[in-house]
Amino acid sequence: MFKFHRGIAILVMASGVLLGSAKADAETKIAVVNFQKLIEDAPQTKTTMKALEAEFEPRRREILAMQTDLKARDEKFQKEGSLMSETDRSKQEIALRDLQHEFSRKAQVLQDDATTRRNEELGKVQRYLVQEIEIYSNTQGFDLVVYGTLYSAPALDITAQMLTFLASQPANIPASAAPPRPAAPATK
Repeated sequence: MFKFHRGIAILVMASGVLLGSAKADAETKIAVVNFQKLIEDAPQTKTTMKALEAEFEPRRREILAMQTDLKARDEKFQKEGSLMSETDRSKQEIALRDLQHEFSRKAQVLQDDATTRRNEELGKVQRYLVQEIEIYSNTQGFDLVVYGTLYSAPALDITAQMLTFLASQPANIPASAAPPRPAAPATK
C-alpha cells in the first residue's frame, strides 16, 4: 500500500512539474490508457495466445489420450479385479498407480511449461504495447499518458484509439525486441 501511495505522489509531483514548466500559452495534452484492456483486446495478444495454443496442442492431446487410457484401464480393473488372482490384482494395482503418477507428472510439467511460456509471451506483448503507446502518443502530441487511474474523465481515455491504432499494426509481434520506429513530429 505504501508503494502505491508513493507512486501516486510521484505521479502528482511529475504532473505538477510538467504543468508548471509548460508555457502559459501552451496547452498540456494528457491522456489515460486502460493498459489491462489493451492487453486483453489487442490483436497482437490474440495472435500470441493462438500461437501458444498451437504450440502446446500436441502435448495436450497426448495428456488427454493418456487420461482416457488410464480411465479405461481403471474401469477394466474395477470390473475384472475381483476375478483376478491376488498376484495379478497386485500387479495391476501397481501398474495403475504407476500410470497415474506418470500422468500426474506429465500434466504438471505441461502446466508449468505452458505457464512459463505464457508469461514470457505476455511480457513481450506488454513491452510491445508500451512501445506502441509511446509512438502513438508522440504522433498525437500528448505530453503525459497515464496507464490507468482510479478515475479519469472519459474524454481523456484513449484506450479505444489505441486499440484502433494497434489493429492497424501487424498482428504478430516481432521475434526480437523491435527497434523503436521514428515518431512523426507532433504538431500543436
